[in-house]
Order: sequence, then C-alpha cells, then structure tokens
Amino acid sequence: MTKEHFKENIVKYYDQEAELRNSNSVKADWKIKVRDDFFTIIKQKNKKTLLELGAGAGYDSQYFINNGLIVTAVDISSEMVKRCKEKFIEAYELDFYRLSTLNRKFDCIWAINTLLHVPKSDLDHVLNEINLVLEKDGLFYMGVYGGNDSEREFTKSEVSNIPRFFAFHSEDFLKTILEKHFHIVNFESFNIGGKSEIDTFHSIIMGKN
Repeated sequence: MTKEHFKENIVKYYDQEAELRNSNSVKADWKIKVRDDFFTIIKQKNKKTLLELGAGAGYDSQYFINNGLIVTAVDISSEMVKRCKEKFIEAYELDFYRLSTLNRKFDCIWAINTLLHVPKSDLDHVLNEINLVLEKDGLFYMGVYGGNDSEREFTKSEVSNIPRFFAFHSEDFLKTILEKHFHIVNFESFNIGGKSEIDTFHSIIMGKN
C-alpha cells in the first residue's frame, strides 16, 4: 500500500461520510471531558489561536470558537472542509504532511482521533510538521486509540466499502517518538470500552522542546 493509495481512500471515505457526521454532533462523554480539560489549560495560559487537525464537520472547532479562540481548521476531505466553512470556520483542504505550507504558527494545536490515520513510518515527519506550526510556548493535544502497536485497515460497511488505514500505538512507542519533538506535560491512558486495539485511549498534552 502506497502513501498515495491510503490517502486517496481516506479522502473518499470521509467525503462519503461528511453529511452523516455533519448531522450528528453528539459526542461521547469522555471526548467532551478531554476537550474541556484541554480548554481549561488553554484558558489558564491565556492562549488565543488554535489549529485543529482533521477537523471533520467542525464541531470541535466550533466549540473552541464559541469559547473565544481564533480557530483554523484543516482536513484532507474537501466535503468536510465544506461543512466547516458552512459553520463560518476558517478551513483548508490540507493533509498533515504539509502543515508548514500554512506559513503560520498557532498557540495551540488540537488533534483527536486523526493522527491515527498516519502510518508509524510517517509519524516522525508529521510530528515535525506540527512542531513547525506551533508557537515556542504553545500547547499540542494529541488523542489516539492505543494499547498494542499495530497497523491495519478497517471497513465501515454501513457507510462505505472503502477501507481506512489505522495505526495504533503503545504508550512506550508514543513516548519515545513524541519526546523527540515535544516535552510531555501530561500523558493519560484510560479504558473507553470496546475491543482489541480501540479499548484504550491515549490523551496527551505537550509543549514545544
């Protein structure tokens, strides 16, 4: 599987799912909690600007805007970007490999359940791109499913037969690669229910080295 191939599949899948996600703004309680906890820190440190990676239909971006932040959103899916713009969010069709082309820096970066579409072999490059667009005293939130280290494709047939690539990471793997680019402020892993790779969630707040 080439990089171009799995990216194409991600785009096709989320283009197809865009309206379904747009019509459902309900979030799991644990997702609301980690978002609220990150915003509390943002507020305490008087941060002003935020970049959301893989914004989807834009509901997290909208939350941060409603709480006073200046938000920019990026997503690889043009249909998701369209849904963001309909909510008056500044949004761009862009993947994680080219974030530096934004030619801007942000006080905060929010990425929940989006970097899991980056293969382990590419994660170092993507983290470097994130570092390049984060202010020197900025905060980066990364939330991904984990437990064991593995990579595979999943098909959600009720939406599309197009497979999506997922990478799952152990705590040891994440700490090793993240500490090359950031200092870890808080690393929390907890069980969210479910099975196999997606029963554990890693919730990580980082600062720039």
